[in-house]
Amino acid sequence: MRREFSSRDDLQQYLREQFPHAAGDLSPFEGGQPAALARLRAFPALRYAGSRNFLNGTVSRLSPYLRHGVLTLGEVLRDVRARFAGQRLDKFTQELAWRDYWQRIYSAIGDGIWQDREPSKTCVTWTSALPDDWGRTGLACMDAFTAELESTGYLHNHARMWIASYLVHWRRVDWRAGAAWFLRHLVDGDPASNNLSWQWVASTFSAKPYIFNRENLERYTEGRYCRTCSLRDHGCPFDRTYEQLSSELFPLYQEPR
Repeated sequence: MRREFSSRDDLQQYLREQFPHAAGDLSPFEGGQPAALARLRAFPALRYAGSRNFLNGTVSRLSPYLRHGVLTLGEVLRDVRARFAGQRLDKFTQELAWRDYWQRIYSAIGDGIWQDREPSKTCVTWTSALPDDWGRTGLACMDAFTAELESTGYLHNHARMWIASYLVHWRRVDWRAGAAWFLRHLVDGDPASNNLSWQWVASTFSAKPYIFNRENLERYTEGRYCRTCSLRDHGCPFDRTYEQLSSELFPLYQEPR
């Protein structure tokens, strides 16, 4: 196979010819340490805490480089602390700490990350495969997230949480099926962060299940999916209060006090 290319477009065209059945195009992330360091040094970490939950907010997009060892957590933390000395970086530091925590658990239990760390709190039964209509559910948000993941290998973390919650709690899909699907597509697919985050959503590694409603999704996407969704006026499964959703999804569940 060729090893020299005049540009990324040249590489992409070659890969399309060689692997015509492969999903998506080249990753939007350029590989290598120079690209990783450029992204790190351009990251405006002070804007992270206030906007990170919005799909167009400020996030680092450093996860592929961390996943593949191009950067280390220590390098990232030292860089932002040096550039923003004396400034509050608590939220971003916390996210780095979570990644470190997941890795330490993975180091200790290995393939145990594919097993429930705790009993589920929802008292429901899960199926073991993605639904037959996955990617064409009629829900503009979920179908768009699915297409983005499969074509680019990346999703904003909030979109990952919404997908996981929808699959596990609305569609009753076992978190392992969703976690495996993510790992097949994510360019930053890290088993520790991926699986334990799915378990956090499912409530097998947390005190309660993670759910969202339409108000939450509209706020952090600025309504971009709801405006075009065929179910926006009738049939949106997320158009409830959190109390209504909890009662409908988990009739046997009691909120911890």
